[in-house]
Amino acid sequence: MDAMTTANRTQTFPFDELVFCPDDVDLSRSPMAGQIDAETYVLGAFNPGLGKLPNGNLLMMIRIAEALRDPIFDGKVHAIRWDSKEGYVLDGWPLELADTADPRKFRLHGHGWKIMALTSLSWLLPVELTPDGKRVVDVHYDKAIAPQGTYQCYGVEDARISRVEDRWLMTTCSVSPERHSTTLYSSDNLLDWKFEGIVLDHQNKDMLIFEGLVGGKYWAQTRPLGSQFFAYPPGSPFFAGPSINIASSPDALHWMPHIEPHIRPHASHLMTERIGGGTPPILTEIDGKRGWLTLWHAVEPSQLVGIYRTYWSLLDPDEPWKVIATSHPPLLEANPELTLPLEEQMYLRDVVFTTGIYQEEDHFIVASGEADLACRITRIPKDMFVASENPGPQ
Repeated sequence: MDAMTTANRTQTFPFDELVFCPDDVDLSRSPMAGQIDAETYVLGAFNPGLGKLPNGNLLMMIRIAEALRDPIFDGKVHAIRWDSKEGYVLDGWPLELADTADPRKFRLHGHGWKIMALTSLSWLLPVELTPDGKRVVDVHYDKAIAPQGTYQCYGVEDARISRVEDRWLMTTCSVSPERHSTTLYSSDNLLDWKFEGIVLDHQNKDMLIFEGLVGGKYWAQTRPLGSQFFAYPPGSPFFAGPSINIASSPDALHWMPHIEPHIRPHASHLMTERIGGGTPPILTEIDGKRGWLTLWHAVEPSQLVGIYRTYWSLLDPDEPWKVIATSHPPLLEANPELTLPLEEQMYLRDVVFTTGIYQEEDHFIVASGEADLACRITRIPKDMFVASENPGPQ
């Protein structure tokens, strides 16, 4: 580990705690309670979207990954699936066809391409916090969002919440054999959500809608996935792989990719070999510059999953595809001290996945998933955002 990373690990914040954990979930009130003949548990309560309710309290929209306690029986490994006629059902695959090394999913052999199934089904739980984000005041099980169509039969994941003019917009990842799509919900009060439809099709993740219009249009960061990438020329400052792209829309429903590239992984930084969006961009001032602040994640290759860290960039206020400031040291890293009381429930390490942000006068309240297990709230003063003198190419 280099000196830059070591220094960041010792960095302290005014508030940095886990505020909601798997044991805080009442599965007797789960959308699938009593519908399958098998015991389930909370694999993770994590990756929360964040917004402020009309009463002044904060609201996290938390991904609850509900998994089978014993997925392997009768010589098969099982997964939970939502069915339009039968509700929640169990599917089983012969063990000899499955690679179960990753606790979050298993790979099915015997195909000419990569086929996966999940060890859990995810639904979204609204959890109300005090205005400072330090304490839970209510859990709204009656407002939970669960699968409602075959396009999300394996779950609804990773809410990102944006306030645009007079309404809230929430993007989610919907998972199914049909497609791995981005679905959109809208709300006037942050609690009652209307399903708007699929807005990005197969294999596009981490869609983040800007909290405000630019040039009369909606803008969003996207992250198309894929298994094949074309090489940059030798000596390029960029590394070929998943990148953060940008798109615009007249109505938040129909999106057109922008022709200019956006944030790409740097060849000189191993820690950012694979990147993706984190929090919806918000208009603010950072280190003397005004622009759209976006927090994003990067993955350093390591063992099965990799090391996830949070970084930031500031985008031009009028041409948001342009990065005007960034910082090479990570803003947030996984904090093992926070998860020490949850040691028996840990199945991943070195993962922080930032998904929500709310702006106060002199600081940001930042919501993250810690270790794909729990919700972490970090209060970050604005003066802690210091741009690198040489931000490098974007």
